[in-house]
Amino acid sequence: MALSTAPGTAPAGTAPTAFAATPFAAARSRAHGPTAALWHAVELHRPAAEVDGACELTLCGTLARVAVDEPWPPAARDVCGACTTLARP
Repeated sequence: MALSTAPGTAPAGTAPTAFAATPFAAARSRAHGPTAALWHAVELHRPAAEVDGACELTLCGTLARVAVDEPWPPAARDVCGACTTLARP
């Protein structure tokens, strides 16, 4: 018998994952020429341990290294405006 749950919720009796409450992680891009390194948002589809330190595609389409220990949005001034807009609920 298949369990039916609402999208984004875990079936009853399962433990929540480390990223269940926060669907986004912060990721740092590299500086390219005149472009500064920025903090971007990455949507987490896998456990945080699998993506920590990995390069992932951000919400705005940039490749950036994920830092799951950094909350999204980070308390910094150099944050991608597009990712901030796209990560809003």
